[in-house]
Amino acid sequence: MPHGTLEVVLVSAKGLEDADFLNNMDPYVQLTCRTQDQKSSVATGMGTTPEWNETFIFTVSEGTTELKAKIFDKDVGTEDDAVGEATIPLEPVFLEGEIPPTAYNVVKDEEFKGEIWVALSFKPSENRSRGIEEESYGGWKNSEASY
Repeated sequence: MPHGTLEVVLVSAKGLEDADFLNNMDPYVQLTCRTQDQKSSVATGMGTTPEWNETFIFTVSEGTTELKAKIFDKDVGTEDDAVGEATIPLEPVFLEGEIPPTAYNVVKDEEFKGEIWVALSFKPSENRSRGIEEESYGGWKNSEASY
C-alpha cells in the first residue's frame, strides 16, 4: 500500500445542477481522504460553472483507495445545500505519479448532476518507496568490521 503525499488540484466544475432558485449558486467543495477533510473557498456567484484552481495536500497511508469530493451551495441563514458528490479512485495516481485535470461525475441520489475537474499527483514517502534490501538496520548493513 502506498504511503506518501497526495496533492489535489481542484480546478473547476461544469454543468452542475442549480441548487439555488433565486440567485446564482455559491458552490464550494469538501474533499475527504479517509479521515482528513479540507474545504475549498466559496466560488461566490459562479453558479453552475465554478472555478477554484486551489491545491490541497493530504497524507496517504495504509488503506487509502479514494478521494471524495462533495459539492455544496453556500447559503446564508439556512443549511448549505448538497449539490452532489464525486468519488475519485486513487490507484491510477499511485501507479502513474500524476494525473492531469480529469472530469469525474458528480452524482446525487444516483443521478448525474454535472462534473468536477481535478488533477492529482502523488509523492511516495522516502522510507516506504525502497525495497526491503535497501532498508537501514541502524548502521549494521554498512559496517565493515575486521577481526
